[in-house]
Parts: sequence; C-alpha cells; structure tokens
Amino acid sequence: MPRMMAGLVLSFFIASVANAEVYTWIDSRGVAHFSDYPPGEIPHKQLQVQAPVTVPMSENLRQGKRVSGIRKDVEGLLASGRPGGSGITAKEKADAQLEKTCATYRSKLERIQSKLRAGYSNDRGNTLRRQRRTLSQKLSRECILR
Repeated sequence: MPRMMAGLVLSFFIASVANAEVYTWIDSRGVAHFSDYPPGEIPHKQLQVQAPVTVPMSENLRQGKRVSGIRKDVEGLLASGRPGGSGITAKEKADAQLEKTCATYRSKLERIQSKLRAGYSNDRGNTLRRQRRTLSQKLSRECILR
C-alpha cells in the first residue's frame, strides 16, 4: 500500500513537470518539422503551447437545463397568447404533420412492395426497388430515428 501511494504522489509531480518545449523549423526542401529539441544551427522558432481549456460537466448540465426551461416558457407564452384560443401548440401541429407524412411513406412503401411481389421485368423491378430504397430511407430518417 505505501508503494502505491508513493507511486501516485510521484506521478502527480512528474505530470506537473512534463511541460515540454516545442520547436519548429523548415528544412532545405521546404518541409516543416516539429520537435521537442532544437535543431541546432538551423534557424527555428519556439512555439508556446497553451494549456487545454476545460469546462466542468456540471456547468454544461446547468446551462442545458436553463435553456430547456426558457424554451418551455416561450412555448407556453406562444400557445396561450394566440387569438381565438385554439389551444393547439406549434409542436402538436408539427407532430400531426409528421405523422401524416409518415403514414404516406408507409402506404407508398406497401404499394411498391405489393407490385414487387407481383413480379416485374428487370428494368421495372429495378426502378421499383430504387423507389422502395429511397422511401425507406426517408421513413427511417424522418419517422423512426427521431
């Protein structure tokens, strides 16, 4: 146990000291080089490497909750402030439209599938298969994967 603790403490000291210098230069062929040691007599520049910027995850979560709350407040204000008081929100309209579109895709796919089961020559069958593939992709992207 003491060895593990000593190794852990030693690794923290090594990690804090491991700040290497970076040098860059261009050789006679025009190739750029980067290294942790200077090239000697060749003209070179020393680069300043900045520490990475990190944002704590808790801050990201807090910001996400705040934005979600604002979005809900705005949706509520828009829904209640309508003249006529229909009570249907924009999200409900969009969902209804999406469901209608998905139902159309499904019915077209079923019609194409029944035609393929009936059998067609190569050219007509290939056209139907291409249409089926395109509609299947649209159905997947717009309806299933949402």
